[in-house]
Amino acid sequence: MPHPAPLVTGLAARDMAARFNRPDFGRWAARARATGGCAQPVHVRGRVEYRDPLTGALLHHYSTAGEPGGALRVACKTRRASRCPSCAETYRADTYQLVRAGLVGGKGVPATVTQHPAAFVTLTAPSFGPVHSRRETTGGTVAPCHPRRGGGTCPHGRPVSCTVRHGADDGRVGQPICPDCFDYPGAVLWNAHAPELWRRFTLAVRRHLARSAGVRVAELREVLTVSFAKVAEYQRRGLVHFHAVIRFDGPGGPDANPPNWATLDLLKAAVNHAAGAVTVTTPAAGGGPAKTHAWGSQIDIRPITTSGELTDNAVAGYIAKYATKAAECVGTLDRRIRATDDLTDLPVTGHARRLIAECLRLGAVEEFAGLRLAEWAHMLGFRGHFSTKSRHYSVTLGRLRTDRIEHNRREHTEITTGRLPFDDDQVLVISHWRYLGQGMTPGEALLTAAITGKPLPHFGSSTQIQGSAIDRSGSHRR
Repeated sequence: MPHPAPLVTGLAARDMAARFNRPDFGRWAARARATGGCAQPVHVRGRVEYRDPLTGALLHHYSTAGEPGGALRVACKTRRASRCPSCAETYRADTYQLVRAGLVGGKGVPATVTQHPAAFVTLTAPSFGPVHSRRETTGGTVAPCHPRRGGGTCPHGRPVSCTVRHGADDGRVGQPICPDCFDYPGAVLWNAHAPELWRRFTLAVRRHLARSAGVRVAELREVLTVSFAKVAEYQRRGLVHFHAVIRFDGPGGPDANPPNWATLDLLKAAVNHAAGAVTVTTPAAGGGPAKTHAWGSQIDIRPITTSGELTDNAVAGYIAKYATKAAECVGTLDRRIRATDDLTDLPVTGHARRLIAECLRLGAVEEFAGLRLAEWAHMLGFRGHFSTKSRHYSVTLGRLRTDRIEHNRREHTEITTGRLPFDDDQVLVISHWRYLGQGMTPGEALLTAAITGKPLPHFGSSTQIQGSAIDRSGSHRR
């Protein structure tokens, strides 16, 4: 457990003992294992009826009345490691399998995909002002942060030089050297337009390839397919950048080999061209000038191989790791900013506070209403999907989840009702569910960690199960 000390309090110990000594503890522990040690399980109340579709006769019945507390606990399935390490690990493993299948085959992708040109591409944000950084030399030593031979001060009277060799955990890394010189409106708007920049980038890559092949863009898919999987990562300065696997396939996807002219060198040339060609312009609004947003100058393109410096396993692991993270490294929140929140009291860094404040300010400007900056202030303006892929890259996360849901459904049926004496594909299933709340108390968190061996995030106080409920009911045929 990453934070045992705050949990082991007198209140938590008494709560843990009370739960352990209840007659239904065995059943409660079974559900804790069934949810995989979920840190914020969802509590539902309801019943399921299995009926004969012709006669309406009741074949089997399940109710949460027999569960501890009269409620069933199910996994939250979040992707965020800061919320639930257990469910985030499942998401990370799914993303790893998705990315790796697109590089070595499996999950419906042929093994011949290893012969297709593929590269690991990193696209970064431009500079919006100097920030404290940790730079390592080729020899492994840490270089001074931001040395300036002449020294001097900025227009706000702050030193422009920093000769500190920052440690990896130094809280100053990523913070502006002068916050008043940092372009906060530009940074927020760049985050908000990063998804559109990525979309235009993919279009520009295809246009460059079409020109190289001497065909129209609409005809390119008849000879070449560009497949990709990408993930967004926050830099500590509060800007997102993208890591992507880009692969050449033949017409229709990985089942066909790409043409001989579709080489790794051509892929590199297309990426370099597209990264430098695409821009997004925002209007002059909110008291500021019009801004043109583009990718930063740091573009990394490296070939992916089954052995060597950058292997398929390394790339899949790297992308999957960031699929479970958000903007925590910047020092912001992992929840939305509420109308009742006092910005000055939020537990965030000064840099994150100013980025959030800028999101709220620009979110009130009519020209930027479509960017929903106030709603995504906790993400510093970025509202895109953290992991995406093209249609033909590999298996989908939905397919992996569906397989797991079906497996868990069968397991759950055996746990709650035993093996059904009939084929449930031929019955009418009527279910009535009511949402009760989410989470668990510190004592329950301790017991869950002990039972499952899974880490849990920090619980400062008991999580209350809300009395107000949301009805969710329906019936379906299986």
